[in-house]
Amino acid sequence: MARGSDLERSLQKLEADLRRLEAEYNMFFAGQLPRPPWETRTQVEQSVAKLERASAIEGSYAERFRLQALMSRLATFVDLWDRGLRAREEGRPGPFAHRGQPAAGAASQGDRVVYVTVFADPVRESDRLRDLYERVSDVRRELGERQVPFHRFAGLIRDKVAVLRKRGAPEVAFRVTIHDGKLTFSARGLKGSRGE
Repeated sequence: MARGSDLERSLQKLEADLRRLEAEYNMFFAGQLPRPPWETRTQVEQSVAKLERASAIEGSYAERFRLQALMSRLATFVDLWDRGLRAREEGRPGPFAHRGQPAAGAASQGDRVVYVTVFADPVRESDRLRDLYERVSDVRRELGERQVPFHRFAGLIRDKVAVLRKRGAPEVAFRVTIHDGKLTFSARGLKGSRGE
């Protein structure tokens, strides 16, 4: 891998691939994909391994720091996704399940998980914050609910993350669902790879 700009482009591609992987897992847990996105996940993990080797040889401090942040985010997501899959296989509610979820086939057609994302610091994760806002706005439009201005929404997310981080959660998962025709928006502190 070449120096400088090539490494920067590879990091940008990894960020885009990680966003795509997150979207595909959200679609899977929402029932829009028949199986987990194993191919995309393998591709992202291989890209991380290749970039890790390249940045150790030629990366600047900033590039290595950025790669470490992406690796940490991937590890958090992998833990969340694997817990969701394990819970589904064991027939119990997991991080992507609705509260009080009825037996398969008994759910009303409108009940679904729309989006799940994780924040460590919303101030530095503005793209992710904007994505979450747009998903919530889409659901509000779909349900005919009044929109919330972005600055108020962003303040709510920052405040919730700050509260849960003070309680010892390094990252906070937010889940947007439609349940009984209403928007449900919840936050939960993640305790890292050890599980909760």
